[in-house]
Amino acid sequence: MGGKRDRSDGGGERETEDIVVVEKRKRQNPSQIKNKDKRSEIYAKFKRDKKIEKRKRTKARDAEAKRALELGEEPPAKKIPKTIENTRESDETVCKPDDEELFAANDSDEFAPILKQECTPKILITTCRFHSTRGPAFISDLLSVIPNAHYYKRGTYELKKIVEYANKSDFTSLIVVHTNRREPDALLIIGLPNGPTAHFKLSKLVLHKDVKNHGNPTSHMPELVLNNFTTRLGHRIGRLIQSLFPQAPEFRGRRVVTFHNQRDFIFFRHHRYIFEDKEEKVDSKNKEAKGSKGEKVTQKKVIARLQECGPRFTLKLISLQNGTFDTKGGEYEWVHKPEMDTSRRRFFL
Repeated sequence: MGGKRDRSDGGGERETEDIVVVEKRKRQNPSQIKNKDKRSEIYAKFKRDKKIEKRKRTKARDAEAKRALELGEEPPAKKIPKTIENTRESDETVCKPDDEELFAANDSDEFAPILKQECTPKILITTCRFHSTRGPAFISDLLSVIPNAHYYKRGTYELKKIVEYANKSDFTSLIVVHTNRREPDALLIIGLPNGPTAHFKLSKLVLHKDVKNHGNPTSHMPELVLNNFTTRLGHRIGRLIQSLFPQAPEFRGRRVVTFHNQRDFIFFRHHRYIFEDKEEKVDSKNKEAKGSKGEKVTQKKVIARLQECGPRFTLKLISLQNGTFDTKGGEYEWVHKPEMDTSRRRFFL
């Protein structure tokens, strides 16, 4: 009746349960631990283990590539890292090189006369009614970047009357700099005389005078570089930006204006490229490479580098409207809405 309990029956089960508990603790998310010191300790250990595993994988990969080279075999192909750009969602509006419909539309759109060099771009730049102290400084920088640009004070005129005046004065585009809390925060670019109107959010503005070791641009016509405007909407925005600049760059001035689109953010940069002669010592054991007194001979080498002129800012497209500016009866081609931002891998430009 009072025999001893046989502990051998449940011993193995208890050991397996203990192992499962330990493994669960290892896989536990550090954010679920309430103790701050314990949480920091586990997270630091997790990061350290992850770094060690990554180093082991790198060493194994390098050893395999070295072994393949010694045996005369082809090394294993390098893995392409997954990024947001190369894993973007497929889009039907991406432009293709053999799209005849796209080329036909380019010949008849609003920007065709300027891009075919039938007329010279003439830009009118103005502000909102209540501009700030940094607004005029930003406008002066734009005047140095965009050739044949003219600044007019806004005063109390409505934007529709300014559009009418610009059409009568043969302006091809109108740029309105909007400010908020003494800081430029938006750009309105209107193509004349028939539109379209693009509204951009402006952020991360750095003026010409605030750029470290900046260069002073010349009056030469700049080269224009447009990157990653791949969709139909992006192609249209790219042509709108392209219509602001003359299509006859003067390469002697070495000025480059870049609009780089990445994840629907348009980064603006203004550079000059400089060629410099740099002397390098020739390391050689031959007597021919040395002078009569045994000194080393130097060799001149031409090096190209970039010097930023400024300004520097980022644009984000808010809306694209058909025709000139009209808030009440205007027809919009595209409007950014919050419900569009459901995926980080979905881009519109």
